[in-house]
Amino acid sequence: MSEPAVATLEKTSWWGRPMGGHDVLRIALPLVISSVSWTVMTFVDRMFLKWTSGEAMSAAFFAATVWFASLCVPLGICTYVSTFVAQYHGDGQFKRIGPVMWQGVWIALLAGPILLLAAPLIVQVFHVADHGVGVQQKETLYFYILTVGTPAMLLAQSFSSFYSGRGQTVVVMWTDMIFVVLNVLLDYLWIFGHAGFPAMGIAGAGWATVVALWLKALTYLLLVLQKKHRFQFHTVLGMCWDFRLVRRLVYFGGPSGVQLLLDVMGFSIFVLLVHRIGSLEAEATTMAFSINTLAFMPIWGVALATGILVGQRLGEDRDDLAARATWTALWIALGYMVLISILYVVVPEFFLFGFFVADVDPTGQQLAIKSMAANLLMFVAAYNLFDAAAMIFASTVKGAGDTRFILKLSLVMAAMLVLVTWLGVEVWKLSIYGCWALFTTWIWVLGLAFLLRFLQGKWRKIRVIEVRARESPAPASPTPGPIRS
Repeated sequence: MSEPAVATLEKTSWWGRPMGGHDVLRIALPLVISSVSWTVMTFVDRMFLKWTSGEAMSAAFFAATVWFASLCVPLGICTYVSTFVAQYHGDGQFKRIGPVMWQGVWIALLAGPILLLAAPLIVQVFHVADHGVGVQQKETLYFYILTVGTPAMLLAQSFSSFYSGRGQTVVVMWTDMIFVVLNVLLDYLWIFGHAGFPAMGIAGAGWATVVALWLKALTYLLLVLQKKHRFQFHTVLGMCWDFRLVRRLVYFGGPSGVQLLLDVMGFSIFVLLVHRIGSLEAEATTMAFSINTLAFMPIWGVALATGILVGQRLGEDRDDLAARATWTALWIALGYMVLISILYVVVPEFFLFGFFVADVDPTGQQLAIKSMAANLLMFVAAYNLFDAAAMIFASTVKGAGDTRFILKLSLVMAAMLVLVTWLGVEVWKLSIYGCWALFTTWIWVLGLAFLLRFLQGKWRKIRVIEVRARESPAPASPTPGPIRS
């Protein structure tokens, strides 16, 4: 075969064609590593706490979930900065990238103090949950400590979008990995009391996370202010408050944040209700979800890459390539999830080993928890493929700006999850396995809903950015909403 023919074949193959396997994985792999690194940190954190007590592990899991729920709306907006950056980058409007990044920063600085002041109201959730006096005290303590890191979490997300939205995901990967290693090291020193650190248990785990978050935010600030970025992307000149740009960011990113909140709330209430069945069921559920998070975070990285690539290609008015990027990402995600699901079924003990390594002579209760957690992983295997599809297709419609649909769907789905779980626990008196069967069905429905929205194609005509003046002058007072079609 001639060299031109080989080159043509390579460019039309699944791997070599535009938005094929090579293009998607080039952006996705650093985000996969970044996502996995932070999930490993969370997993190790829970594992260390399990070595101190099962109560501490369960308390940290639920408190961290509530903390994350409390910052979902501003976090969703700050995360959505990457969509604006991606579309500006694809459209060649490089000098708009710095300004939109800074609007996310100002939103983070405004939201941080508000969430700190709201903390005393939010902790009432732990009283309602009624997990017992000991667990409740640990939940409250851990939550209060994490709130100190809330502004840093939001700032780091806004700054990192400057890199992720432009496809410079390697920078995000290395930054996240450095501070994950620091967090894990501080976890070990602060939980158990080594190298002069006090043994603070769950409080030490919280402070380790806070220190790592603030140092990461400071590092991103120094990175974006580098001289090489100041002229091309206006990372200094773009610092000023831009009301119109903030309005657009909130218009599109706000529904994304509310959707994130609804998803987390539905999940949190599911966990809360399952915890009411019993302490054994609570620990087994915590283990299963912790393991599941570790396993599906690579798909989260692929989904983030999908949103970035879709945004860039739509900025270029190439919705055909945006769709191809989506399908490429989906096949990658499904291939990975098939492998993980098989491992859950065949060797669940491999994933559970870390939680019981400190139990030299496990009690009957510990063996029962381990057996139940292994059974719950079967349910995870049953919904993994639908979960992957939901993440990929949701990232596509979100990367285009179709966030209103996502918000409406999340309202319906979150309410459905809460209702059926409450009925299952309080009315139907289902076992832990019955509740997890309901959760599995819920994931199936969610995946199918996002698939249908993607196939409908409305996302192809939506843009979050303004039209460049050389193409079609923007109106004097643009209103938020889709501009180009």
